[in-house]
Amino acid sequence: MNDILAELETRRAAARLGGGQARIDAQHARGKLTARERIELLLDEGSFEEFDMFVTHRGTEFGIDADRPAGDGVVTGWGTVNGRLTYVFSQDFTVFGGSLSETHAQKICKIMDMALRNGAPVVGINDSGGARIQEGVSSLAGYAEVFQRNVLASGVIPQISLVMGPCAGGAVYSPAMTDFILMVKDTSYMFVTGPEVVRTVTNEVVTAEELGGALTHTRKSSVADAAFENDVEAIAEARRLLDFLPLSNRTPVPTRPFFDDPARVETSLDTLIPENANTPYDMRELVAKVADEGDFYEIQAEFAKNILTGFIRLEGSTVGVVANQPTVLAGCLDIDASRKAARFVRFCDAFSIPILTLVDVPGFLPGVTQEYGGIIKHGAKLLFAYAEATVPKVTVITRKAYGGAYDVMASKHLRGDVNYAWPTAEIAVMGAKGAVEILYRAERGDADALAQRTRDYEDRFANPFVAAERGFIDEVIQPRSTRRRVARAFAMLRGKQLQNPWKKHDNIPL
Repeated sequence: MNDILAELETRRAAARLGGGQARIDAQHARGKLTARERIELLLDEGSFEEFDMFVTHRGTEFGIDADRPAGDGVVTGWGTVNGRLTYVFSQDFTVFGGSLSETHAQKICKIMDMALRNGAPVVGINDSGGARIQEGVSSLAGYAEVFQRNVLASGVIPQISLVMGPCAGGAVYSPAMTDFILMVKDTSYMFVTGPEVVRTVTNEVVTAEELGGALTHTRKSSVADAAFENDVEAIAEARRLLDFLPLSNRTPVPTRPFFDDPARVETSLDTLIPENANTPYDMRELVAKVADEGDFYEIQAEFAKNILTGFIRLEGSTVGVVANQPTVLAGCLDIDASRKAARFVRFCDAFSIPILTLVDVPGFLPGVTQEYGGIIKHGAKLLFAYAEATVPKVTVITRKAYGGAYDVMASKHLRGDVNYAWPTAEIAVMGAKGAVEILYRAERGDADALAQRTRDYEDRFANPFVAAERGFIDEVIQPRSTRRRVARAFAMLRGKQLQNPWKKHDNIPL
């Protein structure tokens, strides 16, 4: 018996070493943690239960059968994050460069299947050179099996990808189908084809960082949601993100103890809106003063900065926030902002997370580039997302709500449940100057007359009361009381029940 137990410990020790100490040292030299170290940081101490530690690959070509390390380049299992069940897989770059084989894929699929059955999130830690060439089509089949599970799990359980190394070819598509992607600066990359292939095919000379680095994907492509300085910071933020999310679409949003008065009054909000309607202000100030303890977990902070998306808590419960940002492009909706917000709204709706919308939008961004880029269809994505959402929706209009953008931003007409406006709100088809120039073309030569017409238009429409008279605004509220009114509105909506007509699925304008 002792011999058997000793053999077990010997095998375990060998499996924990992955590709060997030399390769572990090389991983550390690159500023990267090992697969197991990452899991230890992600999960609560002592909670990890590993599966398939002794699985080996089945490849026989190109002499690969001479090297069969236990685990086959991926560590899989489950544990807890702040006491809540979480499944995880972590690719081990020290074993065949983390490349995906048939058995490597089967280990990942087993974990994803268990997560679906038991209703808990999956965190995938990606550090892989791609498909294992020695296994040919078997490795490609393995990728497809993972992809299929990503799709089936979408909207059922949260899926978070931590990209902590190279991620190329087929390896990028699994993270792309997950809900959130977190990357590490300087050590993680995502691209369909690498710099060498790009140079060969298109004669473009580009570095790996420029082509698919963390800053590229958080600022330009929007593929990733955030970039962090190192593995430790990224994992800490993944834990924080998981705290905001329900375990599955069958469980309620998490609620934690809070120490902030729901009726807190913020008198500074009474002066947040500048006297000049064209002067910007930072919408993050309002978000922070509405949130419990001022805690705002922002999603895609570096992309489409004219709109803010992220999570806060109200009375301890998670709420999704979408807010126009007047400091960037005056808060206009453009292609990127529409895509960013639409995806976030759909995530919240899939997991029954209530949505708070803070509105200061002068319209859709005009221009040839926007029209050629398909602003009509991309803007429709956000419209579609809000219109189909059945979760509690509370909207606060702080200043401008012009034209079609007013409709799109969770208006009463898109089944907004509670729609508030500040006294500074301006709800109209367009701004006073543009409206007057259209309505009174004949008086364009008379500056004094146009100025008077503009003042008359502002007096009539540059306020929230016309909309309130028609019931499109439920109440005009004092800015200082926004937190209290919003918190009470969501409390009232906790029992909301609303279903869309049965359908196999919708056909959102992609």
